[in-house]
Amino acid sequence: MDKELEHSFVKLLEEHQNIVHKVCRLYTNSRDAHNDLFQEITIQLWKAYPKFRGDAKFSTWMYRVGLNTAITLYRKSKRRIATQEFDAVQFKIKSEEYDDTEEQQLKLLYNAVYQLNDIEKALVFLYLEDKNYKEISETLGITEVNARVKMNRVKTKLKTILNP
Repeated sequence: MDKELEHSFVKLLEEHQNIVHKVCRLYTNSRDAHNDLFQEITIQLWKAYPKFRGDAKFSTWMYRVGLNTAITLYRKSKRRIATQEFDAVQFKIKSEEYDDTEEQQLKLLYNAVYQLNDIEKALVFLYLEDKNYKEISETLGITEVNARVKMNRVKTKLKTILNP
């Protein structure tokens, strides 16, 4: 590849690398696994970059490649994806007037999301990233109608998990 292509890729990767980190956090539970997945996603982005035509936004394309890489990698290895425990990243503030209601609700939500399958996690992740259904459908390679239907099913599933 030529230097100009390499330079544009590195620039875009640096600008949007938080997307890759978010995907890595979603599908890994240790620093080493995070770094390995980050490296693998970066390699896949680099391999696919010459074919990036700009039909979608770079960030949307990056989400798609990152999520597909994470899902494919862990499915191929045929191992259960160990997810990060919420308590491991939770910051507790000790004070008399501290109300942890929201914190407890978030913990319940994370525990419920961890029970979803890979595609459902990706769907929830993109939804919580404030992506619209058009962007979600482009990222996951499904129709917009399918994205809406799947999201409604996931919402129902989460309600069932949270309110048995």
